[in-house]
Amino acid sequence: MKCISIKQPWATLIILHGKDVENRTWGTNYTGPLLIHSSKTYDHDGDMYLHSMRIFRDISAFLPSELPSGAIIGKVELIGCWPRSFFREVPSRWFFGPWGWILENPVAFKKPIPYKGQLGIFDVPDDVIKGGL
Repeated sequence: MKCISIKQPWATLIILHGKDVENRTWGTNYTGPLLIHSSKTYDHDGDMYLHSMRIFRDISAFLPSELPSGAIIGKVELIGCWPRSFFREVPSRWFFGPWGWILENPVAFKKPIPYKGQLGIFDVPDDVIKGGL
């Protein structure tokens, strides 16, 4: 199955808190199921943004070490990818561009599955995620 690594706290926001757009500097033609891998790197600037905007205080209350990292934490459906110029077509407060990957139907795994992340979209063997759902 296809997978993408995303820094915390964004990975958890996608899986548990309705973040329906993943912002990237590059687009993709891939659509379909997409595993969400929580990278080992934490986005401290993003965390400060969430605090400053008073968004998701429940996740902001966690320490970075309390959020899973280096693991596949769930899956979503990637239904499309839009450039910033089509922003009006994607009514989401999470779209910052330049590319927005549109996500639906997040499913959290029962337990994070330790796995090494990679750059770009990468493949994870089905047997790795067999017990995750």
